[in-house]
Amino acid sequence: MVHFTAEEKAAVTSLWSKMNVEEAGGEALGSLLVVYPWTQRYFETFGYLGSDCAIMGNPKVKAHGKKVLIHFGKAIMLMDDLKGTFAMLSDLYCNKLHVDPENFLLLSNVILIILATHFSKEFTLQIQASWQEPTNAVANAVALKGQ
Repeated sequence: MVHFTAEEKAAVTSLWSKMNVEEAGGEALGSLLVVYPWTQRYFETFGYLGSDCAIMGNPKVKAHGKKVLIHFGKAIMLMDDLKGTFAMLSDLYCNKLHVDPENFLLLSNVILIILATHFSKEFTLQIQASWQEPTNAVANAVALKGQ
């Protein structure tokens, strides 16, 4: 079980409250599809994904990325109940949002990169360390649900 200090919770929730999930969601999912092209196989219904520009400009990628980050943000805001929150979210990710459990760890790492680029001055080593735990916890919960 992961335990968060008050400072870690405050650092994580404070930074997340500043995140533009509509913009960051599309950016995160789009980056995943560009950097790890094998993940595109789960998004065949999204249309042409044959180039970086096509992926990053695809409205379906942006909309789906937004959905994933909205629910990821709900988990972040409810860090005190990791077991219950992540069980609910892992069911949502696997069954309704169709997130491949094995690739969710890749997506969670992309989310950290997006946070670092959007909040470069605020995203210190300490903030990254605080973010690593809940991000990994979400990824692990999703991965376990997929087994």
